[in-house]
Amino acid sequence: MLPLYLIILFPLLGFAINGLFGAKLKKPLPGAIAAVAVLASFVVAVLRFFELSSQPESSRTIVETAYTWMSAGKFSVDVSFLLDPLSAVMILVITGIGFLIHLYSIGYMAHDHEDKEGTLYARYFAWLNLFVAFMSVLVLADNYLLMFVGWEGVGLCSYFLIGYWFKRQDAAEASKKAFIVNRIGDFGFLLGMTLLFLAAGSLKYADVFRVVSENPSAFNVGVLATMGVSGIVVITLLLVVGACGKSAQIPLYTWLPDAMAGPTPVSALIHAATMVTAGVYVVARSSALFEIAPETKLIVCGIGALTALFAGLTALAHTDIKKVLAYSTVSQLGFMFMALGAGAYTAAIFHVFTHAFFKACLFLGAGSVIHALHGEQDMGKMGGLSRKMKATNITFLLSGLALAGAAPLAGFFSKDEIIALVFAAGANDSIYTVFGVVGLLTAFITALYTGRQYAQVFLGEARDEHLHEHAHESPAVMTVPLWILAIGAVFAGFLGVPHLPGVPEALHAFPNWLAPVLSAHAGDHATPHAPNMLLLLLGAAIGWLGWIAGVSLGKGAQGALLPQSTNVLSLDAAYNATVVRVGFALASTLKWIDDNIVDGIVNGVGVFVTQVGEALRAMQTSYVRNYAMTMALGALVVIAWFLTQKVGP
Repeated sequence: MLPLYLIILFPLLGFAINGLFGAKLKKPLPGAIAAVAVLASFVVAVLRFFELSSQPESSRTIVETAYTWMSAGKFSVDVSFLLDPLSAVMILVITGIGFLIHLYSIGYMAHDHEDKEGTLYARYFAWLNLFVAFMSVLVLADNYLLMFVGWEGVGLCSYFLIGYWFKRQDAAEASKKAFIVNRIGDFGFLLGMTLLFLAAGSLKYADVFRVVSENPSAFNVGVLATMGVSGIVVITLLLVVGACGKSAQIPLYTWLPDAMAGPTPVSALIHAATMVTAGVYVVARSSALFEIAPETKLIVCGIGALTALFAGLTALAHTDIKKVLAYSTVSQLGFMFMALGAGAYTAAIFHVFTHAFFKACLFLGAGSVIHALHGEQDMGKMGGLSRKMKATNITFLLSGLALAGAAPLAGFFSKDEIIALVFAAGANDSIYTVFGVVGLLTAFITALYTGRQYAQVFLGEARDEHLHEHAHESPAVMTVPLWILAIGAVFAGFLGVPHLPGVPEALHAFPNWLAPVLSAHAGDHATPHAPNMLLLLLGAAIGWLGWIAGVSLGKGAQGALLPQSTNVLSLDAAYNATVVRVGFALASTLKWIDDNIVDGIVNGVGVFVTQVGEALRAMQTSYVRNYAMTMALGALVVIAWFLTQKVGP
């Protein structure tokens, strides 16, 4: 059977070929090379998935060690890859949807107005391939340290891809912002890993989880034990800090909306289907740790609920077609965090799965619209495009309904499952019931802004006749991925239908597949449960009523549904007034200290040595008479010293 490392190797080869020789290749060859590389990874992933599924449920774990990375005393880390039901789902999403986005990019980037000389085309696909390679490392790693390599790698690639149009100030600033904000989260994650190693003596998942089951008190290590602080709570909170950075949760979400400055396919790949779900994946992978830290789980659910609600409200205050989808992504990630906090890890990953289809389709659909309107992104200038762009219209409609949670599309099943399990957690702690109510409210808001967006872009009359006149449907290389993703947006949810009477077991395939990995630690919330019919019907009603209301409002609204002043999630102003201002003040102070004190001392020593050297050099004249006089003076000094000394008792 083909080894797992080929999933990583193929996009690395694509990166190397385009990075070294891409500038000499004509379009669309660099794009074709990159797409074929990811397709090859997807084929390997599919083959290994079927191999895994053929094994007994209790032994669906494949570990392949490439080599020993480092070893020092008791510390040893291998470059080992793990394929189990959880990583299998993630790698299929990464490579499958990644391939469709690569294919779409061939057409989207072919006429890039910012790349007049054609020198950036190959570079774009090189970074896109490298991103897929690092994301594959992240989900296939069998230990936290190797996973962290992929974690940092996707952060680096996102910097280059967001800043692809580096001559534009907004893109350059957005790439730096994404990099810096993620470094804050990564610092917390690194501290958490350090404490994990001190507690478990290993960073291998299997070893860490074994310690969790056999000796949970081992996590009260070092100064944490002396302070009486729960070590497992500190460790899990530090992991959550990292997850909040990657998955754009309060207060580290601010980089994601600005990241829309990058090309639209980058938004689809990094900020809808893969990178932003890395934090969700890490928490789900570490479910054994979080299950013995209920305090952390409560915080995670609260963060998710606040993020989901506030991001949804903020989406109502925007008219930029990509910014609306960006805040929608933040909101949907909030739903995933709510599920994680409620211990519903399977539901969280199920929403990762369905969200990848409909949100990638929406972003690519938005890119198709932007492509047709020659770069225009203001929905207030659109309208009436359903007659001009039939394929984009239908796929955007289906994916929009899935995002809105309209039954029976994919988003309905995954979102309803999250809300139901959050309410179920309220049986033990009433605060979860409050979070469930927030989830229902946010679900309505989601349907509202999604319906409004669809109506403003595709329905009604054209608001800008010049733009509408020149609008056209995108080429097949762009619309085919839209159709495939739209099919997933419609049908993917049927892999996780609630356990209703008479529903075939095949329609519970997703939770059954993940059960061996996540149910072992997640308790009652990961096991099959009787559906709450009231919530099920309420969720279906909210999705459709919110959509209908949004469409009605969108037909007549040229601007946002809420004024920009209600942009309640905008922490940028607060950060600029506090963290950024303090940071600049600190940097200025340190610069003054460096220029005047540190450099003053260093330069002063240099001047002193120079002056001493100059004085000593004056004595080196090469004249014998000067040396004789110096010797005579020295002799007189010695004689004078002896004469001043007291001789005898």
